[in-house]
Amino acid sequence: MDASDRSPTIISDENTDSLDELSEYLDVLSSNARLRIIKLLEKKPRDARALSNEIETSYENTKKHLDKLLAIGVIKKEAGLGAPTSKGIHPVWQYSVVPGGFEAIIRNLGLFSNAKVQIVGGEISRRLDAVKSTLSKEVLGNMPAVIVLGGPDDGKIFLLKHDHVRIGRIDTERQAHIPADTEVMLASTYTAVTRISKPHAMFLLKEGAWHIEDFGSTGGTQLNNQRLEKNVPVLVQDGDLIELAKGVSGARLLMLLPKMV
Repeated sequence: MDASDRSPTIISDENTDSLDELSEYLDVLSSNARLRIIKLLEKKPRDARALSNEIETSYENTKKHLDKLLAIGVIKKEAGLGAPTSKGIHPVWQYSVVPGGFEAIIRNLGLFSNAKVQIVGGEISRRLDAVKSTLSKEVLGNMPAVIVLGGPDDGKIFLLKHDHVRIGRIDTERQAHIPADTEVMLASTYTAVTRISKPHAMFLLKEGAWHIEDFGSTGGTQLNNQRLEKNVPVLVQDGDLIELAKGVSGARLLMLLPKMV
């Protein structure tokens, strides 16, 4: 496998609608005020007036920010009760982050990065990288990670906290002996993936760069649709797609690697 093959996918005219939607999506997420709103709402639901006080902007501006976040599906609003006043307690719209909202944003941006979007001047690519970098810092603490695509663990993020990280399906018999925060441990329903006790594959940090190695799994491991040789570490990069076996009982992982400063 030629790990250096990173040929871009050029967006054609017939895909300009998708590109326009991506541009609007990045516009929403590139605002520091809107990111602050998401972080506040992640802690507890709030109404628009309370948010306007916390982010120190007008009620009208806060409502505009909230409408944009609602449009991309990262927050939701539900009827609730406002703070007591001299005239009593009145119903208000309360906003909160949808379950997995931050993870969904990272997932979406990662998939667009994997497509290696390029247009004239590469402006969309630059904006995509900038927003991803900000979210990586805010959500992941600039740690390398993988996010699961599809199946019962869809959207689940695993941080790569150690130089060697095993990848595999949960092994109920040996689960107690495997620290959950040191492995990429998938649900039992990914039956084509080898159990974690005899790992399907492993992430390795070598000379400052992350690699993946297939450990002789039955279903095999693919990196960007190219099958890996067994027991041969291969370099991985941000936005790479990894498949552990094929089909509905396999698993797909998206690499999330922060840019080195």
